[in-house]
Amino acid sequence: MTHETDDTPAAPNGAPWRNFYGRRHGKRMSGRQKDLLETRLAALSPGAVTRAENPERNPLELAGLCGGRDRLWLEIGFGGGEHMIAQAEANPEATLIGCEPFVNGVAKLLAAIDSAHGGSGLPNLCLHAGDARDVMEVMPAASVDRVFLLYPDPWPKRRHHKRRFVNAENLDQLARLMAPGAHLRVATDIEDYVRHTLVETRRDGRFRWLAERAADWRTPWPDWPGTRYEAKALREGRRPHYLTFARI
Repeated sequence: MTHETDDTPAAPNGAPWRNFYGRRHGKRMSGRQKDLLETRLAALSPGAVTRAENPERNPLELAGLCGGRDRLWLEIGFGGGEHMIAQAEANPEATLIGCEPFVNGVAKLLAAIDSAHGGSGLPNLCLHAGDARDVMEVMPAASVDRVFLLYPDPWPKRRHHKRRFVNAENLDQLARLMAPGAHLRVATDIEDYVRHTLVETRRDGRFRWLAERAADWRTPWPDWPGTRYEAKALREGRRPHYLTFARI
């Protein structure tokens, strides 16, 4: 998921209009996937987060969100959802909000939840099928304990670097919503995206890179389940990098 802000006119509700870059739809979905989107997605929504639903950008009420658990985690662009499901299963004490604008990925995650959990779902999992910034803007300050940004679109051409998710605007929002000491995890197989992320986080000044040796960014996190994007990178000879930053 990648996008940018520009100076185009405001939306009808008065909120600034923002461009979004990236696919929202892929190949044709099965009947079951369409049915899951229509019948299951609404129940997993974190609440009124889109600008049409919540034009005043009122903060999310966290008390009853996915059971109101002690810790709140955010995954930005969950792809096929493998990581989201693994983290939700391994950490029942944490509430996870996953954001993914690619509707086919959302459908895959819903199908996986339905198959693995007999239709009962995961009680600590919320899904937003759209722009993560909608959710980020309405999360209370210092409310998030962990953020995952896993294999974001690298936008390799220099003229497209402004579309990368790691930018000054998004880092400012993350710094606002992350609690002191909260961790931001970034996984990517693109070395230039590693450099870009290190430059942007250092420029912001509110994130401390926790690596002390090469093994710290070359070795997956202990609870890392692997994803299809990582498997593809390894097949094609690219080395994944695992960056961890603490909110200062």
